[in-house]
Amino acid sequence: MADSTQLHNGPIPSTTSPGTQITVASTDLEHLFDPKNVDFLVSRFGGVKGLLKELHVDPERGLDVEEANAEARQDVELGNGENILSPAKRRALFGANRLPGVKPKSIFQLMLDAFKDKILILLSVAAVVSLAVGLFQDFGPTAKDNGEPKTHWIEGVAIIIAVVIVVLTGSINDWQKEKQFRKLNDKKDERQIKVIRTGQTQLISVFDLVVGDICLLEPGDVPPADGVLIQGTQVRCDESAATGESDAVRKEVSDPFLLSGSKVLEGVGKFVVCAVGTNSFFGRTMMGLRTPQEETPLQVKLDALAERIAKIGATIALSILVILLVKYCITVALREGFGSDCEVDECAAEAIARLVSVIVTSITIVVVAVPEGLPLAVTLSLAYGTTRMLKDNNLVRVLSACETMGGATTVCSDKTGTLTQNRMTVVAGTLALTLSFSGDEEIAHLKDALLPGTDSPATADKISRSTLLDLVAEGAAINSTVFEGKNDKTGALEFVGSKTETALLDWIVKWTPSGAYKTYRGASYIQTVANFPFSSERKCMAVVLKIDNTQHPHAKPYAKSFYRVYVKGASEIVLGFCSSAATLDFSTGSASFTRLDSSTIQQVNSTINSYAEQSLRTIGLAYRDLSEKEFDDVLRGFILPAFTEKQPDRDESEAVTSEAAMDNLAMKGCTLLGIVGIEDPLRPGVPEAVQDCKNAGVTVRMVTGDNIVTAKAIATKCGILTEGALAMEGSAFRVLSQDEMDRIIPSLKVLARSSPLDKQILVTRLKALGETVAVTGDGTNDGPALKAADVGFSMGIAGTEVAKEASSIVLMDDNFTSIVKAIMWGRAVNDAVKKFLQFQLTVNVTAVLITFISALSDGAESSALTATQLLWVNLIMDSLASLALATEAPTPDLLQRPPERKRDALISITMWKMILGQSIYQVTVAMILLYAGPSIFSFTNLAAAGGVTADYKNVLPPQNWPLQGPEWRIAIENERNVLRSIVFNTFVFMQVFNMINARRKDNQLNVFRNIITNHYLLFILPSIVVLQALIVQFGGVAFSTVPITGVHWAVCIIIGFLCMPWAIVVRLTPDSVLLPFIDLYKKIIESSRRKKAKKAEDVSAEEASFTSTETIAVPDTVNKPLVGSTKAAVVDPLHHIAIPMPTISAADVLQRRVKEGDEDDGESVVSEGSIYRALRGGRRVDSRWGVVRVAVTDGRLKDVAQGK
Repeated sequence: MADSTQLHNGPIPSTTSPGTQITVASTDLEHLFDPKNVDFLVSRFGGVKGLLKELHVDPERGLDVEEANAEARQDVELGNGENILSPAKRRALFGANRLPGVKPKSIFQLMLDAFKDKILILLSVAAVVSLAVGLFQDFGPTAKDNGEPKTHWIEGVAIIIAVVIVVLTGSINDWQKEKQFRKLNDKKDERQIKVIRTGQTQLISVFDLVVGDICLLEPGDVPPADGVLIQGTQVRCDESAATGESDAVRKEVSDPFLLSGSKVLEGVGKFVVCAVGTNSFFGRTMMGLRTPQEETPLQVKLDALAERIAKIGATIALSILVILLVKYCITVALREGFGSDCEVDECAAEAIARLVSVIVTSITIVVVAVPEGLPLAVTLSLAYGTTRMLKDNNLVRVLSACETMGGATTVCSDKTGTLTQNRMTVVAGTLALTLSFSGDEEIAHLKDALLPGTDSPATADKISRSTLLDLVAEGAAINSTVFEGKNDKTGALEFVGSKTETALLDWIVKWTPSGAYKTYRGASYIQTVANFPFSSERKCMAVVLKIDNTQHPHAKPYAKSFYRVYVKGASEIVLGFCSSAATLDFSTGSASFTRLDSSTIQQVNSTINSYAEQSLRTIGLAYRDLSEKEFDDVLRGFILPAFTEKQPDRDESEAVTSEAAMDNLAMKGCTLLGIVGIEDPLRPGVPEAVQDCKNAGVTVRMVTGDNIVTAKAIATKCGILTEGALAMEGSAFRVLSQDEMDRIIPSLKVLARSSPLDKQILVTRLKALGETVAVTGDGTNDGPALKAADVGFSMGIAGTEVAKEASSIVLMDDNFTSIVKAIMWGRAVNDAVKKFLQFQLTVNVTAVLITFISALSDGAESSALTATQLLWVNLIMDSLASLALATEAPTPDLLQRPPERKRDALISITMWKMILGQSIYQVTVAMILLYAGPSIFSFTNLAAAGGVTADYKNVLPPQNWPLQGPEWRIAIENERNVLRSIVFNTFVFMQVFNMINARRKDNQLNVFRNIITNHYLLFILPSIVVLQALIVQFGGVAFSTVPITGVHWAVCIIIGFLCMPWAIVVRLTPDSVLLPFIDLYKKIIESSRRKKAKKAEDVSAEEASFTSTETIAVPDTVNKPLVGSTKAAVVDPLHHIAIPMPTISAADVLQRRVKEGDEDDGESVVSEGSIYRALRGGRRVDSRWGVVRVAVTDGRLKDVAQGK
């Protein structure tokens, strides 16, 4: 039709013979889109009609639904003689509409990645050296067979085994994490799209889409494949993601191409799918831009913290290495000296063995000090949290949103579908000013109430009551985008589409004859001229019809035909479009029209308010009739001038579908038919969820398009609008100054009749006030607000694809209570990481201090905790503890405290208090056991030798001591080994009980609350105890342990348990005790920041030498495309990926910065096939769909070659 974008003329006639196959190649279809090529469409296919013919598809019928279910069949002969290929064959020819999954790393690759850790490599090298030296000592030429077991090699093997276990544990955790995230990504990409198959509109998965499918377009859709528009009205797309152009692109004959990944901003239409999956524009680009999952802000913070701790650990390790080596050299020099005779002197083998032992001890300190478990804890917590959140109907699209929700301070929520059930039902209304109805019974008898007895005849200023009934029903049936489809679960037919429109169709079905709405839609005397879809800015929708007066059942006093406009939308908006209203006169039995004077308008507004006070959404229904002459006068006198002024280059035939047509046909001169009230009941649990948010310190605000009376009524029911809170309309809010907004926003709880821009302004100002904002949205125009928020929630059921793409989390059930669950999970994730951080830092501090102090004081320069023992401890705190503490499920207690602010420290004062308190206890206990242990446990020989500080290999026994010679040394070594085993065992049990302490990061005393819900913890703690018992009793030389007695075990366990009562003492100690130390720490940090700021200023001063910006225009004579094929690419050296580039010519303008006085000005662009020298100093190429920027980082030139 001439007044909308119609790119074909009806069904494609059958010209193929049975058995004919599709001959078009996928490469031909790809050439239509990259770049968009209308000339190729015409020359190769003969236009849209020829394209449909070659694809063997009827644009009205679509693919056959039987073919969609006949995957095994290759071809099916249809009744019309045309051969239609099955979707299975089409997939074989043109590919499936899904991108091949990123090949996951195998467990062996992950093991290799884990082993690339520099510290583990150093430790492995040291272990190999230790093994080699041990083998040399035991089996070398200088080894002597004195009857003692050959055990020097065991420590090296034990360290290697421990490294293997650490690598295995880390890689298995990574493998499980990647597996979970792949499942989430598959879920994230799944969505439904409307297609026509067998002449019926239906919803199918985007993965089932094939070349030749006919897809329907609506505002907010994101085409999942490349296609060509075959019919549309006012279709405009945002192709900025594909072309870099921010202006909306109108789809018409000159540009009918729909690119996958673009966004439909307005209009309706349908298109034929031409390229899917990796053959589509979006698919090819995404294949080239695949990047690893980015780290979340918490991971970045913890990485930085881990790096700082590692530096401290490395400093301590280096110190102990130097000190022990100096001590060793001095001790040997003062004692026997170095020599070649191992019996008399310190020979080379012994020196190397001692050196390796010292190096291993130093490296192990670094291993223990580096808290590599912190990032692992975040990853595990996020993986666990996001997986469980999906069960709570939260699909996390952006990982950082999970942790951000933990600090949310305000939630700006939609009303419809989020706070309410989005089960719209017309429950009341008023037709023709006087006929009111309420409840299902009165609705069912509405026709009887409207047509009592004999219908009155129509006159010049009156209409019959049956005509009034037809106007209401016909308008609701035709001015709608709803279609009938099957329920996936029940198989029953139901209306699919906007809930408001569905409610209106359900309403007319109740009081009109069966199938009446289909009769209206399929009437031969009605021709659709223009559709104006619902717009959140206009808050209404309209349709323009051309009606054959000779066939219409209620003929008008016009010539052959006339035009009719149906309008529906927000009641007060539609009322503003009307100049008259239909009214019933029950005394005469006719319907007439009355002018809308102030009293009538007041009457209608009173009706609207009465419904709104009952929490009903009010919809106004109106229409307008125009004769052909009246329509032509409006078109030529108002629409065309306004249209040509705004779009002088457009064809005049498009004017009737323009905004000017909407303004002049639908938004003035209408007649009000009636007002209906639609009920959308509150979701169960919403008032309780709102109260939970209040208890959690989270403010809930309602931002809705409903009128203020309805909004206030709903908000009051929810508990959002309370005494002293403010409610206002968007029109009043948006005109406020910034200062006025900031003053009223704290008390603003309801923003009614708001536009998407109002929502975006509110979000922006809330963030400026320091709030962490979560926002819900379902429409295309909610995208900016969703992006502006800290966390955007889109609706999984009612949301458009644009809204989902802009959001961080998708609410799968569109339910507000799911947002509360997201807050709980966000807090649980943050708490889990901080609990683990509290535990690990305690282990770090304690282990490093014990190792450092004992190694310095030990007579044999060895640590109280050996390398293999420390690796076991490292395994406990890095992998097992992270699994146990990072998987704590959320509890209602999380909602009984205020949110943590953005600027809050990662480690709170309470956490520091527990870390330092437990460290003091554990180090003190370990030192007491180590140095007073010989007396406590009656190790008389060790005590007589001077304790652990004595060189047991060279110390002599006291006079008249029962044991002398080798027996004396063996006795000392045995008691020394028992004591060190007790110290090691006690240390591990202190960590076991402290892991329970770490379940709380506040000053609450009950650390056992909900412990039975943490199945990982309940399994891991006994496992550690069992493994520790095996290590102590049977670890032997590998772990440097010996079996200990039951009394010793009791001592170890009791001392470990005393961590818990000590924790109570620490928690009861006021936090203010640490404030002086915290202040000192802040001063040190501030001093460090000042130094960094000063360094940054120096760098900025140096960069200031680049003073001029020169724009170089390449002569027009050089105008060949530099990059135009799919093979061409620009290499991004930062990510090591090739980025496909769209066509650019050498005539394009390039900018570069030139350093003053620099003679080397470089070449910008030469000719095709030569090097594209990308600006001065270009070390980083940032390509976003064709917009190329090169960052200037130094004075060198960087050549970026094509296709490399």
